[in-house]
Amino acid sequence: MPSAEEILRAIRGLDVGPVNLMEVCGTHTMAIAKAGIKSVLPERVKLLSGPGCPVCVTPAEVIDQILDLAMEPGVILTSYGDMLRVPGSTPGDSLLRRRALGARVEIVYSPVDAIDIAKQNPDREVVFLGVGFETTAPGTAAAVLTARDQGVGNFTVWSMLKRVEPALRALMGLEGFDVQGFLCPGHVGTIIGERGFRFLPEEYGMPAVISGFEPEDILLSVYRLLRQIRDGAPRVENEYTRAVSKDGNLLAQRMLERAFEPRSDLWRGLGRIEQSGLGLRQELRDFDAQARFGLQELPAPKPTACRCGQVITGRMGPAGCPLFGKRCTPEDPVGPCMVSSEGACAAAYKYQTV
Repeated sequence: MPSAEEILRAIRGLDVGPVNLMEVCGTHTMAIAKAGIKSVLPERVKLLSGPGCPVCVTPAEVIDQILDLAMEPGVILTSYGDMLRVPGSTPGDSLLRRRALGARVEIVYSPVDAIDIAKQNPDREVVFLGVGFETTAPGTAAAVLTARDQGVGNFTVWSMLKRVEPALRALMGLEGFDVQGFLCPGHVGTIIGERGFRFLPEEYGMPAVISGFEPEDILLSVYRLLRQIRDGAPRVENEYTRAVSKDGNLLAQRMLERAFEPRSDLWRGLGRIEQSGLGLRQELRDFDAQARFGLQELPAPKPTACRCGQVITGRMGPAGCPLFGKRCTPEDPVGPCMVSSEGACAAAYKYQTV
């Protein structure tokens, strides 16, 4: 791979711009901020953050339901760490606060850990909060199938898992959407493969490059996007060939098909998107937390000054939010973009990229 300096010289030598490129992965957002990539690109090339942080795209009304469930007697909520600090519609209210009030909330590193907790607590209902995109979804699918096969009847999953393709389609349908190329998520690409992104150039004429996560990966992907734009030849290029194949992980795809089926779902900043979520199949309904607890969709909370929805759809940078760095900080976050380790606001605040 060429050095970062060599790639930057090549980028500066391309006659193209002004151009807006969007990364669709929270890990890319953090890597871009940490490496200071925005500061070394030509001014005519802008990088925007998209809806690539699964915690950030979870709506406040869903968080409110989770907080209510946490207080139910006999319930143990299990989750990845980021979810514990995400506030609901009431500032300061989070799973961490509910745990301080007596709720049983456990951090796990794998959904299989949640199954172990269920086995150790047969008199409690253990709920795993399944958050993520296609990258983490196979692990959640495997956990549900394992719980069924082992007869762990006190284990359920609240699936907030989401699919990237429908979100990108919805994003490109937003009024005023102004992006000329996508930096596609390498982690998702390992599951869905190159073919999972072909709709971008084939249906929308949108250049796309699947990127790795080192600074040189990202810069090389930016160069390839700019070259496609200059040549007027949109296609899917795979920069992350060391991890992403043409067809992806077929075993993981089959696991997803066994456990889940697409359903409409709510996204912060994008609203309801058809076929964008992953719900458990009917034959696995006994392991669906929403079905077991009879959870109904809550009305959307009143709008607040938090602009996370605009940030994750590229319509505003973190500094455009009136709360950024003032009322909203990593120590006292108002919105999920400041909470998550992959959030655009958290990255901008930590690395002072605004």
